[in-house]
Amino acid sequence: MDALDAYVAAALDAEVRIEVGDLAATLAAEPSVQAVLFYGSNLRIGSLDGVLDFYVLTAGPPERGLWPTVSYREVTRDGITLRAKIATMRLATFRAAASGELIDTTIWTRFVQPAALVWQRDDEARADVVHAIAAAAVTAARFAAALGPARGTAADYWRALFRQTYAAELRVEKSGREEQILDHGAGRYQAILPLAWQAGGIAFAQDGPLLVPDVPDRARILARWHRRRRAGKPLNIARLIRAAFTFDGAAAYGLWKVERHTGVKVALTPWRERHPIMSAPAVFWQVWRARR
Repeated sequence: MDALDAYVAAALDAEVRIEVGDLAATLAAEPSVQAVLFYGSNLRIGSLDGVLDFYVLTAGPPERGLWPTVSYREVTRDGITLRAKIATMRLATFRAAASGELIDTTIWTRFVQPAALVWQRDDEARADVVHAIAAAAVTAARFAAALGPARGTAADYWRALFRQTYAAELRVEKSGREEQILDHGAGRYQAILPLAWQAGGIAFAQDGPLLVPDVPDRARILARWHRRRRAGKPLNIARLIRAAFTFDGAAAYGLWKVERHTGVKVALTPWRERHPIMSAPAVFWQVWRARR
């Protein structure tokens, strides 16, 4: 295990709330599940409020079409309702995406950020996840070296990367979102960048807090980035359309969001559960009348 793998392995052991671990074990009930990752703002702040974000990684044949599949689940434990958004995909596909082999940018962008391995089938599955997350760090750091300044702090390179990746994805983020990410994990990003450059074969000099990467193939890396940026929004639109018709639990998730943002509680009827899109106009009308 090299220095980057060791750093990633330790970071994946981040402490989480016991409720998160219990829910992860529930999500891992299927025999094909190899590992469960927990990530997002709730990991950073240790909260159970809102929606808990999980990636469930499985064995099995290659996916047909777009991945991941997305579902929503509500579980009540000790009087507390836990809400989980679950993305499910093959571990092998996750590893390939993290390594930058695929046109997708979402996996390595998301998992260079903090995550916790909250369930694993065995030591082999854990090792596979560690290698995948380390690969995500190398992929992200390589693009950061090409997209960032000729010299700068670790934060300068990550800031440049996150601004570009947010622009490439179909995401509505408040200005300065990258600053929030960096503020929450300043030590992590400062430590992981040189480790990822070393693991990825990118030489660099260091002058105090300033890093100066040597990127002789910058043009090739930028060409690869521009291809991914052009594909980013169409790919995310396709995923959104797919999710609209296949999101297991979409109606429950949507009505919870409506209540959270408007204060109007709308009943989840069998019709709305089966036909979330067709029932949306009636829900809108009910909320509009209640808010008048």
